[in-house]
Amino acid sequence: MNKRTRTGIGQDSHRFLSPGSSKPCIIGGIIFEDAPGFMANSDGDIVFHAICNAITSLTGVLILGNIADELCLHEGITDSEVYLREALKTLGNKKISHVAITIEAKKPKFFDRLLEMRENIARILLIDVLDVGVTATSGEGLTDFGCGDGAQCFAIITTEEACN
Repeated sequence: MNKRTRTGIGQDSHRFLSPGSSKPCIIGGIIFEDAPGFMANSDGDIVFHAICNAITSLTGVLILGNIADELCLHEGITDSEVYLREALKTLGNKKISHVAITIEAKKPKFFDRLLEMRENIARILLIDVLDVGVTATSGEGLTDFGCGDGAQCFAIITTEEACN
């Protein structure tokens, strides 16, 4: 049986709220205590949003801006994991074989939490943790993200689908 491999890319970014905000900073479904939350109607999870956008690039089904807005603004659901699970439903017979995530931000500090993020992403995507790559950089302060104003994430998803 032949397999068809496809790749999708997604991006998301959000500005941080003022320090001392009560909204938690959630990235990859993990709460980071050393940074304020994001300016967003939802929890602003840039990793889950970037993965949703990568799935949209594969399926053409707009999750953020359509489905997520309905869930957030009309049903009060702000948990981005719910949006990601909705995106996964649109994949049909495509199976995720790998996801690569790269984050640019001055804060929070990611190094000690990378494995925890990978495990959480793998759990949701139903793939092995070895098939989840997460990297983070400050970008040497060359952008607003590297200067601490917010955070940006890119996600690349590889899927496989059986072909006749």
